[in-house]
Amino acid sequence: MYYKGLYHLFYQYNPKGAVWGNIVWAHSVSKDLINWESLEPAIYPSKWFDNYGCWSGSATVLPNGEPVIFYTGIVDKNNSQIQNYAVPANLSDPYLREWVKPDDNPIVNPDANVNGSAFRDPTTAWWADGHWRILIGSRRKHRGVAYLYRSKDFKKWVKAKHPLHSVQGTGMWECPDFYPVSLSGENGLDPSVMGQNVKHVLKVSLDMTRYEYYTMGTYDKKKDKYFPDEGLVDGWAGLRLDYGNFYASKTFFDPSTNRRILWGWANESDDPQKDKDKGWAGIQADVDVTFSFPSLDKAEPFDPNWAKLDALDVCGRKGSKDPGGLGPFGLLTLASENLEEFTPVFFRVFKAADKHKVLLCSDARSSSLGEGLYKPSFAGFVDVDLTDKKLSLRSLIDHSVVESFGAGGRTAITSRVYPTIAVFEKAHLYVFNNGSETITVENLNAWSMNTPVMNVPVKS
Repeated sequence: MYYKGLYHLFYQYNPKGAVWGNIVWAHSVSKDLINWESLEPAIYPSKWFDNYGCWSGSATVLPNGEPVIFYTGIVDKNNSQIQNYAVPANLSDPYLREWVKPDDNPIVNPDANVNGSAFRDPTTAWWADGHWRILIGSRRKHRGVAYLYRSKDFKKWVKAKHPLHSVQGTGMWECPDFYPVSLSGENGLDPSVMGQNVKHVLKVSLDMTRYEYYTMGTYDKKKDKYFPDEGLVDGWAGLRLDYGNFYASKTFFDPSTNRRILWGWANESDDPQKDKDKGWAGIQADVDVTFSFPSLDKAEPFDPNWAKLDALDVCGRKGSKDPGGLGPFGLLTLASENLEEFTPVFFRVFKAADKHKVLLCSDARSSSLGEGLYKPSFAGFVDVDLTDKKLSLRSLIDHSVVESFGAGGRTAITSRVYPTIAVFEKAHLYVFNNGSETITVENLNAWSMNTPVMNVPVKS
């Protein structure tokens, strides 16, 4: 959220340790989205309507400039969930240090037709035809559901007759996100913008799989229904904002720059005790490289049996060490000098029946000699025109995070890795090609990143 010159980031946080539990709404602020200062938690369990937990939600800035937080309150040991709101105690304070939870909470209770233990994560509100609207994620048996609620005054909310959208077989929808995108420009849009040159995006986080997918489509504000565009997969195999270790994401509209900004959670993959011991790590490097190749003729045949596989399964079968034709080629990140440890981020180009398919992989299987780690291969196909026979790759490399963007961000993959040798000055970066086709590095720029201000307490 952007308020009076400051970006406000609220996030689920355990003040007693680096593992799940004792969750509060931590609060940090920044002037530039790079350097961050921490404040006291904005929301923490304190009243009957949230005494067992203050779970995720969203912030909405009303037309008069006043911000309101909606969040899920846990009211008993059975994880019964209701929706509450909080407001700033002092609107003149740009840091919004103190938040008040009024006694007329909750604003939304699940009715008899709603699963009260699967009813959470209210969205940012939008305005249309005299009513505010929000979504709340849920499920009916195995059907993922985005329930719609309306209000005229932002306090009394009424459930719509039908959900905005639902999909059989997708399970619990967590952290739904619904927002407009422009068809005629690159600027982001306020959540309430409608019009002929506007489409809508619906993103959901799948509790069953722990990844997300999204569709783009049409929002019928009269029927309050969302219809994904024809041809898009509306389910587990749908498009993803990030094909790696990335979950519970949330966007917000930044009115100071007219852009929409995405936040996501790259959760720890190490064991809890090591999570406690590690502390925080900062970004080390930013690497931007463009590869070119003389021909597509050596692209490997795409096995028709792979058509039903997820991209990560194809990556698991055709890794960075497996010789190919056009690829694998890319970067070895966080690599030890003798390659006992390395995390490859690479492309492979295949020839399918009707077109070429470009696979981007971030493969953590060789990332660490540590024991008991979760070291998956993550991958996504890149929808890119290969006419110019070039592919670009950008990777942001942290002590434990490799965040990669293929073809200008058409496919993004975040990986959590925990090297034991390739750390600090012993971490190396290499370019590699294990394919038979010649690969040329058109350009490669790499920068060491200065350490930002990382969540130091705000000076009072």
